[in-house]
Amino acid sequence: MTTYGFIGAGNMAGAIVRGAIAAGTDPASLLLTSAHDSAARLAAQTGARHEPDAGALTAAADVVVLAVKPRVVPAVTVRISDALAASRPLVVSIAAGIGLARLESLLPEGARVVRAMPNMAAGVGQSMTALAAGAAADESDLATARALMDSVGRTVLIAEEDFPIFVGLAGSAPAFVFTFIDALARAGVLGGIPKAQAVEIAAQAVLGSARAVQVEAAARADGGAGRTPADLVDAVCSPGGTTVAGLVAMERAGFSSAVIEAVRAVVAADRELAG
Repeated sequence: MTTYGFIGAGNMAGAIVRGAIAAGTDPASLLLTSAHDSAARLAAQTGARHEPDAGALTAAADVVVLAVKPRVVPAVTVRISDALAASRPLVVSIAAGIGLARLESLLPEGARVVRAMPNMAAGVGQSMTALAAGAAADESDLATARALMDSVGRTVLIAEEDFPIFVGLAGSAPAFVFTFIDALARAGVLGGIPKAQAVEIAAQAVLGSARAVQVEAAARADGGAGRTPADLVDAVCSPGGTTVAGLVAMERAGFSSAVIEAVRAVVAADRELAG
């Protein structure tokens, strides 16, 4: 049985712990520690084990998950350095903005590291998570990290240099989608539908549309004739119909270019923050 040690017990760590348990992980194999009382609370809520000492947790874990704020990562790695050097666990970091090279410089030489970037939908089991392996991590390490993150959604392996683009496509995109859903709902209110009902309608329409894209993509991946998002747009649009009229209006207002520019702005801001 793999033992996972979580250093940090905030919202994202809590989502992963709950997701892992829902996927069949024994709560007793999940160790939690934090600087405050969040780890004790999460342990009480989930049946996981609270281990107040980060060094003891590291020594007991096969996988150590760094789930703390980026600014405290250096201090945390100093506290657990001896235990890391002695037990050599896999380190999975979900600390935003801390790259593999920086992580490896803070850890004992030869440490096996996987960087993971989930998004906020992990809280409802629908995260899109990017993974990238450090120099010493092997395929087995990636598989271990992937199995953990798959418990809260889907994962994709990408080059770390593409993480800023991933932030635009998945990390920040929920805010863009929420804005789109809210705009649809407000249009519904303008047409006379109560806001709560309009939100329900718009959210389900977006959810169903996303699922259709996934089904078609899976068909293509299996060698079938799955349709692309552009194909699906064409399937909804009848010649001279209402949907194409709406699409033309959206494009006149700059919808597609606005989305592309939003992602480009995220990428630029992410790269600037990373230095």
